[in-house]
Amino acid sequence: MYDVIIIGAGVIGCAIARELARFDLKIAVVDRADDVSEGASKANSGIVHAGFDALPGSRKAYFNVHGHARMQSWASELHVPYKNNTSLVLALNEAEKPGLSELLARGLQNGVTGLRLIDRDDVLRREPLVNPAVQGALLAETAGIVSPYHLTIALAEHAAVNGVDFYLNCAVTGLDRADTGLFTLTTEGNPTSNAFGTPLQTRAIVNAAGIYADQINDYISLDTFKISARRGEYWMMDKQIGARFSATLFQLPTEKGKGVLVTPTVEDTLIIGPTNEAIADKTDTRTTREKLDEIRRVAARTCPSLPQDLYITAFSGLRAHCDRGDFIVGRATDVAGYYLAAGIESPGLTAAPAIALELAEQIATDLAAHHRNLFLAPLAPIFLGHGNDEVNLVALAEHIAEDPAYGRIVCRCEHVSEAAIRQAIRRPLGARSLDAIKRRTRANMGRCQGGFCTPRILEIMAEELSVDVTTLTKFGSQSDLLTGGRL
Repeated sequence: MYDVIIIGAGVIGCAIARELARFDLKIAVVDRADDVSEGASKANSGIVHAGFDALPGSRKAYFNVHGHARMQSWASELHVPYKNNTSLVLALNEAEKPGLSELLARGLQNGVTGLRLIDRDDVLRREPLVNPAVQGALLAETAGIVSPYHLTIALAEHAAVNGVDFYLNCAVTGLDRADTGLFTLTTEGNPTSNAFGTPLQTRAIVNAAGIYADQINDYISLDTFKISARRGEYWMMDKQIGARFSATLFQLPTEKGKGVLVTPTVEDTLIIGPTNEAIADKTDTRTTREKLDEIRRVAARTCPSLPQDLYITAFSGLRAHCDRGDFIVGRATDVAGYYLAAGIESPGLTAAPAIALELAEQIATDLAAHHRNLFLAPLAPIFLGHGNDEVNLVALAEHIAEDPAYGRIVCRCEHVSEAAIRQAIRRPLGARSLDAIKRRTRANMGRCQGGFCTPRILEIMAEELSVDVTTLTKFGSQSDLLTGGRL
């Protein structure tokens, strides 16, 4: 039996697990996906929002500002790529300039520092590729970018080395609360859970299930809400153009949200998007010609000269939009021992540290838990041998001397070695799919998008996992990479 079970292994769930692991509690994380960070946490803009957009007095505003204050130190502690790149909200004509002043006032009311209006010349000096028709911008000096999947994986690994159990490929199909106060989860998919034994039991439940949070809530609470899936499609562009940008570039937001943005990533690629489309199917992560064309058309208002030959891939993510219009965080109103982190859409990534700290403190207090005497430090990162394409030759030579596999490059686009791929498989919560390898090492993320390195990666995975190569998948069930028989 567990003290706490967290449903959902995205950045919110893994952050809560890491913070709860500081206490003398037995903790588990359950997720329907094959890997942590398989939902919205793998497919978003990676922006650490300064906090000027959220409505003053809302939970979004509170957690945005307080999460932002922790994000850089968390990234440093967990060895996660982070940049304080700033952001600019652009007024692309005179009529939009009053909107900048409104955002400035909102940001100041939220307690955001480093906000100021800048003129056209300052915008173009900072970002020469911006539309020359720009009339000014709101500068947020404290805004940043982070790798959302690296952050989630690092949080999960840190939780795991401190004793948290993870049940992946384990969908929750039922949740009951007995008169004794104990919760019982029925699940399917993972043979280490109730498929081959007793259902999971716990004293407390945390609902961090993303787009499925309303379904989990309906099992045990009468205080209902509705989560709808909002699909956001993105383009990713090559480092050749990404390196020419510094700040995250927003157009003036509308009632539909922050709109299509242009932002560099911590790896120096460039992301443009997302769209904002309500969809009924919570598994539908397709990209579409219509929406991808729309992104390019709208992004051209920000940067008319984006080269058309440097797009390398497209992707989409599903955001959890709550009908209450705000984050739902904290103790449930009608079920003791049940806690919520629901409706966490943008700026959820930025808010994650603050949400985790608040919930961990609440749960530890309610369960009369004490801090552990021993809390292990985060794992050292996988050695990739390069940073932004600059190879650390001295460190690389030392690693090759220790293990020649560091000198055997598998992914030429991102310079990922055989040793790095093997490390990604062997670590706690190690990679079990091609996408899991990609998120941990960037193999498959370069210009060729896996066109050259995929066969060798599959060979290494089959060897490390002692499985037939035909059983390997892209992202878990129903994503087979190889079909047919062997000649």
